[in-house]
Amino acid sequence: MSEPNQFGLLRERRFLPFFLTQALGAFNDNVFKNALIVLVTYQASVWSSLQPEMLANLASGLFILPFVLFSGIAGQLSERFDKTRVIKTVKAAEIGIMALAGAGFLTHHLPLLLSALFMMGLHSTFFAPAKYGLLPQVLGAAELVGGNALLEMGTFLAILLGTLAAGVLAAHGDLHMIVYSLFAIAVVGFAVSLAMPRAAPVAPDQPLDWNLWASSIGNIRAARESRTVFLSVLGLSWFWFYGALVLVQLPLYCRTVLHGGGSLVTLTLVMFSVGVGIGSLLCERLSGRQVEIGLVPFGSIGLSLFAIDWALASPHPDPAAQLSLTAFLALPGAWRTLFDLTAIGVFGGFFVVPLNAMVQQRARPEALARIIGANSILNALFMVAAALLGALGLAAGLSVLQLILVAAVMNAAVAVFIYTLVPEFLLRFVAWLLVHTLYRLRKRGTEHFPEQGAALLVCNHVSFVDALLVSAACRRPIRFIMDEAIFRAPLISTIAAGMKAIPIVSARADPVIYERAFAATAQALRDGELVCIFPEGRLTPDGKIGDFRPGLKRILAQTPVPVIPMALVGLWGSMFSRRTNTVWQRLPRKLWARIDINVGQAWSARDATPEMLRAQVGMLFEQS
Repeated sequence: MSEPNQFGLLRERRFLPFFLTQALGAFNDNVFKNALIVLVTYQASVWSSLQPEMLANLASGLFILPFVLFSGIAGQLSERFDKTRVIKTVKAAEIGIMALAGAGFLTHHLPLLLSALFMMGLHSTFFAPAKYGLLPQVLGAAELVGGNALLEMGTFLAILLGTLAAGVLAAHGDLHMIVYSLFAIAVVGFAVSLAMPRAAPVAPDQPLDWNLWASSIGNIRAARESRTVFLSVLGLSWFWFYGALVLVQLPLYCRTVLHGGGSLVTLTLVMFSVGVGIGSLLCERLSGRQVEIGLVPFGSIGLSLFAIDWALASPHPDPAAQLSLTAFLALPGAWRTLFDLTAIGVFGGFFVVPLNAMVQQRARPEALARIIGANSILNALFMVAAALLGALGLAAGLSVLQLILVAAVMNAAVAVFIYTLVPEFLLRFVAWLLVHTLYRLRKRGTEHFPEQGAALLVCNHVSFVDALLVSAACRRPIRFIMDEAIFRAPLISTIAAGMKAIPIVSARADPVIYERAFAATAQALRDGELVCIFPEGRLTPDGKIGDFRPGLKRILAQTPVPVIPMALVGLWGSMFSRRTNTVWQRLPRKLWARIDINVGQAWSARDATPEMLRAQVGMLFEQS
């Protein structure tokens, strides 16, 4: 069978109607919101006596407010009822909201339009938990990254196209055309949603708490059940904070730094949005079609580096002349600036897609919609904080590019903080970097790794990076039993502690550490974790598989769990093995060398003797 492909999902009924429905919703949101902002900005006297800046901020605030107020209830509803039913109901409501907006446009009734804008925010509030909560119900584990990638790509392109369409419609000035367009998009979105197949409710007995405060706190409490999930939610909210802080400055940057017009704003938005689409779609290939959180640190590095480069490389044309698009492209640093904006989008995709997929994978299915609701609340609060920080920074005398530098430095500081709290992110990044620079990792039999529950992994020991490579092959965290001397070595000790490795020595060397290792291993297996042991007890001195030590038998006697044999092939002779002793001989002779990891079927603890497992690992070793 061929491996699943993210674009193949667009041919399937379980995904395509859902994808089109959410894309049309995001498109209509932005057509309506931006057409309203453009009209009240450039025709303020027709619509209201308020200042255009006040109206624009009021409109943005009204759209965000429902996320803060109603995300708690939205999460509960998506758990109690069929998520496709929730989506169809929301899309039906969108038709009525667009009818109300149409009346507001045609009568120049601003309060009616602002009411419709608030209701569109409410529409998106109830849509979000159903949207992200539905993915793990309709997609397999190997499809989750690809599905999220398509979703992010579709959302950002819909936002871009909606923004552009709003500009065209508002510039045309025909209110009837705006009204007809909004209503037609809503009708098409509802019609497409009807093709979505039903999805069983995950918690039909979930009680509904209509208290806004209590339901919101309940959602955040659900998100905090798993420390990793909650920190991932905070990471997603930080992405929206960073995105809001940077993207809001684009029009101001084009006007005050580049002294250009609307075409320049459009170009910068296009480059960023295309970058997010490219980065999102690349996630599936770079992650090997598994939830690879090692891409998240990679994304955060790019978000900071390219923002800094943007601030340093940006042209500073003569303010006396109105800069055209052609004139901008002829300036030194113009193409570098556009590349930086695209790269920020690409690395933003690397950052956000794996985090979304990990939240969906690791959250309890019965709590996922509430966790998405909590994420919506935090996203809204972080975006408001970004707007306030931007306003305060500019008021304090910072230039736009200085504000971009502040955002880049803050992003780097937050990244270091998060990866200190959850070393798994950084460890997966190191593993991902290893298998995409020095090595090409070919995996066979990884379907034998259990999706949940305990198992003991047994592998031959060839190099100092075996644990990282085994981690890169499995989408679940693994606890490794590691020699205590290596566990205490500089740098390796940091990695080992982050992996929650279990140090061990011989009973003769230190009976306390020896017994503690077996107790920790037994506890980890009872807790349903994966534990990996290299039963040779040392790195191979000759490239061959040595005898397996009897400690393996004791582990299985204490906690009889399934045993999965594995073999690493191709590492003997590498810089991390013990084939040579001198440093210069260990330098890699070529990059991207191919190595294999072969995973065998699970064996019962009763049948898994050290001799039999050694034979199984040997057979897997010979397969490559």
